[in-house]
Amino acid sequence: MNYLSISFTHKNTDIQTREKIAFSNESSVETFLKSVKSDESIDEVVLLSTCNRVEIITTSSNIKKSKEKIFQILAKYSGLDYENLLERADIYDRTSAIHHLFSVASALDSLVIGETQIVGQLREAFRLSLSKGYCSKSISKAMNYAFKCAASVRNETSLGTGSVSVASTAVAKAKDIVQNTSGVKALVIGAGEMSELTMKHLHKAGFDIVLTSRDIKKAQMLVDTFDFEVSVEPYENLEKLLNEIPIMITATAAPYPIIKENMVRNCSFSRYWFDIAVPRDIEEIESSNLKIYAVDDLQEIVNSNMTLRAEQAKRAYQIVNQESEEFFKWLKSLEVEPVVKHLYTKADDVIEKKLQNAIKKGFVKAEDEENIKKLCQTVLNEFLHEPTTKLKKISKDVECDIILGTVQSVFGLESKSNSIQKCDQVIKFNN
Repeated sequence: MNYLSISFTHKNTDIQTREKIAFSNESSVETFLKSVKSDESIDEVVLLSTCNRVEIITTSSNIKKSKEKIFQILAKYSGLDYENLLERADIYDRTSAIHHLFSVASALDSLVIGETQIVGQLREAFRLSLSKGYCSKSISKAMNYAFKCAASVRNETSLGTGSVSVASTAVAKAKDIVQNTSGVKALVIGAGEMSELTMKHLHKAGFDIVLTSRDIKKAQMLVDTFDFEVSVEPYENLEKLLNEIPIMITATAAPYPIIKENMVRNCSFSRYWFDIAVPRDIEEIESSNLKIYAVDDLQEIVNSNMTLRAEQAKRAYQIVNQESEEFFKWLKSLEVEPVVKHLYTKADDVIEKKLQNAIKKGFVKAEDEENIKKLCQTVLNEFLHEPTTKLKKISKDVECDIILGTVQSVFGLESKSNSIQKCDQVIKFNN
């Protein structure tokens, strides 16, 4: 079994491509997971789909075959060319897959370095797959270590402070444009998690907030949780609001654009719209005094944040490297324990068999059975103590699998290990 991760992000794809491979609802995620899991080479799978990335995390018995299957399914789902997807994707396997997973969980691979939403999104993706039976022990081990790594990065660096999300970056850009936000209205479309975060940042920036959503009850319930004022408008008023309010941020889960060119009127004042949804909520529109920012357009402000965070990111990568190494050391230690246990179990079986045979033939009195058994076990434990102690230490050795395989062969122990087949040392990344 090996870990395999296929990654599409803002780094290797444009927003048009990400829209086509995005999974906007749980039903489409489940259908994809089911299709991938049906391949005999793929044991477990988790799918993470956000506004900036699609991550397919699997365990595989045949990496080449698994990659081919995943790209075939993704090409069929997205309508994109198989070869084009293969060329664009970042593909990680074995140790590099774990390092990438830990980097993603720690928000080091995000558009906004240190953003706080990704670990929650990854956790939800994992929970969905686990609850539906698409992943189990092997990915669970990796995910739990990834969340531990993310917590260490948050606790030991300041990457999680300041403007650290796409929503906060959009608001920061809006504030930079408007400068004096007092009395300036900002329209938010959608009542989901991203919209909630957006409104909190808008309030902090001093905007007057107007919220609209197809689900007006959900919108009102969300507003009732705030300790600041938000005006809720019916969704039927969307077109009117778009042509009256200078700032708009949209983050719905709609699978198609909800704002079309025929809804837009020419205005005498400047409007700035931020589309932080993937797929995009706004279709291609040209109108006077209107500037539209999509997710990828926020890169400038993101780059300035990255410069400020460079030293903290360096420390964060050190943590990721350390945690990756520790994960594989721990994983290999799990391989040793069953071998040691099997060794002692087989020895006990031999003692029992030979002792019963000796009693049957009259070489040993039945009443002495327990004492003789204890003596044999004491001798055996003394004899096996040093080799088993050394076996438990070899998980740090690059040749651990060779040694374990030799021990299993010499002592006739059936291999029941379900861990990584290769004992590759964790790659030393020089970030």
